[in-house]
Amino acid sequence: MQTILAGANSIQTPDNVPMPDAPKTPHADAAAFDAEQEFALDAAAAGKRLDVALHDCLPGRSRSFLAKLLKEGAILLDGKSAKPNKKVKGGERVAIDWPEPEVIEAKPEAIPLAILYEDGDIAVVNKPFGMPSHPGPGHSTGTLVNALLAHCKDLSSINGALRPGIVHRLDMDTSGVIVTAKNDRAHQSLQEQFAERKVAKQYVALCHGDPKLDTFANSGRIGRHPVRRTEMTVMKGADEGRDAHTDFQVLQRMPKSECGPVFLVLAKPRTGRTHQIRVHLAKLGYPILADAQYGKLKEEAGLARHALHAWKIAFTHPGTQEKLNCTAPLADDMVRALARLGGKPLA
Repeated sequence: MQTILAGANSIQTPDNVPMPDAPKTPHADAAAFDAEQEFALDAAAAGKRLDVALHDCLPGRSRSFLAKLLKEGAILLDGKSAKPNKKVKGGERVAIDWPEPEVIEAKPEAIPLAILYEDGDIAVVNKPFGMPSHPGPGHSTGTLVNALLAHCKDLSSINGALRPGIVHRLDMDTSGVIVTAKNDRAHQSLQEQFAERKVAKQYVALCHGDPKLDTFANSGRIGRHPVRRTEMTVMKGADEGRDAHTDFQVLQRMPKSECGPVFLVLAKPRTGRTHQIRVHLAKLGYPILADAQYGKLKEEAGLARHALHAWKIAFTHPGTQEKLNCTAPLADDMVRALARLGGKPLA
């Protein structure tokens, strides 16, 4: 068994020679791009918000994207600008001036990386918060993939040109340990371990509340929120969403902090659903600090992002078959927040 801790062996990689440019991959809508579109709202839309009515007509477009176009004046209702929350009558004429699709490509960028472990098969990275895992609409540069392309000579190709080497993901504002693959054999092995739930992941989070028990769990099934489509939620029906389970253990309690009762929790997800830990904690009444999406405030205790960190990961090395344990030290902003709230350093 091999255990890897970040420290003196973590390396910075701003001076590595970049790979040749990766092939360009256009936005999914680029091939069928039509700059202008006009149609009439159905009579059944009467009484709905305009952004909701538009989303019903254009299910391939997110409601937030349509609201953005409304605010920019790119969508007109009967020839006039309108707010997303305007109630429609049904039958109005809609004219849309679609923005030209963004062409996204993954280029090497000399971005420093904190490497926890690396060999010819894998690279385990301590990802900073604010860094997306891979390029996408709105995030074409500054991603983990951009940094890896400059750092590594080879990355696995299984996930295509925009996600080379990416086996699993962390939310953009979640910091911590993430495993990447340098070849397809390693990628497939790691992918199978994740699918078979043989990868042990441990996260730490700062949360509101004061649980009665030191250990608790949530097995609520997780699916897309029916209204707020960028959010996930615990579903009510037994056949809705996807199965999800997270075990929690209270590590520290800070009952009299500036944010009220808060605690540091260890989260062990058995599944890997989108936003799983954040959703499960919020559902239990313990939202993560500074989680603007599922919590109370955008900024708390000096934090400007949700206080969630991928702390440890354990898996079987795809080449040597040796058990590998990697630990990413708690991110600096969470270290400061923990001290500010009256907590002790994470051991």
